[in-house]
Amino acid sequence: MAHKLALIGFGGVGQGFVNILREKKVKLSEYHQIDLKVVSISDLFKGSLYHPDGLCLDKVIKAVQETGSLNAYPDEEGLIRNWSSKETIEQTNADSIIEMTFTDVQTGQPAIDHCQWAFLHKRNVVMTNKGPVALAYESLSNLARQNGVQWLFEGAVMSGTPALRLPQTTLTGNDITEIKGILNGTTNYMLMRMEEGLNYEEALKEAQGLGYAEADPTADVEGHDVLYKILILANVVLGVPLKREEVACQGIASISLADLDRAKELGKRWKLIGSLKQTEAGVMATVKPEMVDLDDPLAGVTGAMNAITYTCDLSGPITLVGAGAGIKETGFAVLIDLIAISRHKKGMEG
Repeated sequence: MAHKLALIGFGGVGQGFVNILREKKVKLSEYHQIDLKVVSISDLFKGSLYHPDGLCLDKVIKAVQETGSLNAYPDEEGLIRNWSSKETIEQTNADSIIEMTFTDVQTGQPAIDHCQWAFLHKRNVVMTNKGPVALAYESLSNLARQNGVQWLFEGAVMSGTPALRLPQTTLTGNDITEIKGILNGTTNYMLMRMEEGLNYEEALKEAQGLGYAEADPTADVEGHDVLYKILILANVVLGVPLKREEVACQGIASISLADLDRAKELGKRWKLIGSLKQTEAGVMATVKPEMVDLDDPLAGVTGAMNAITYTCDLSGPITLVGAGAGIKETGFAVLIDLIAISRHKKGMEG
């Protein structure tokens, strides 16, 4: 039986995910016995489509590529247009909602509302948004559980690099005493270029030119992006309901070329590190620039790459390195969450 999907938000990641489905459909069916069918797409700017039997993804991509809008999708019997995101979530026949809207990280909206509506209508949610997981993990997890549905969000920490699935599945049985990582590619790239001689402003301008940094880079350079990821890791991996105000957060604007020279003399390298450490007083959480020893695996992570080290009582420290952003990578994160939901469903049915 097909696993029916409704996509809320259809920007780069949504389109990338649809292209993955087009490329992988046969392999998913043959190797995983999974049939993923998109029945709804709703986007604030591009319009919305719903067909209970499924949308033609080739026609969807053609319409958006040629006109920038879903309105160019051809009319057919049973097709419904112009549903809002709320109407889509509540009235679609989809099993799972894929939430990919732009979210205000101060409030977690509109994605928190999207999750609540979906759970109350017995639909799973897969999302790439940090906001709801960082700010409303406990309440949304409880609501999903009460309604017998799943809420997965692998892409919220390191995009397609499985920073959550690794500790939750592969490292299970360990006590994790510390988590620390490079969780923002923009600042990692900037620090690398500053080490090579650029000043802060030059490094930022270059990062913006390459598309690593937004026109307003505040979330990256002041450490807010990493802060939200640390909140997710604390809540999801350590089971600690950490709040924003409990994390000491400092960005990279204060790092001078003299600081970089000093690190080089000491055989170290500056990195913006998000850290969670188990102490007798509880979990200590920080986001700040740190000088890392050159033999630390995190020191060798260059460019816009991300990395995370889990310090475990049985397996010792394990470091995962990979892309922390990207359209295809984030689309992949959605895919692995959907495969997990499909396997869980089959296990329940079996």
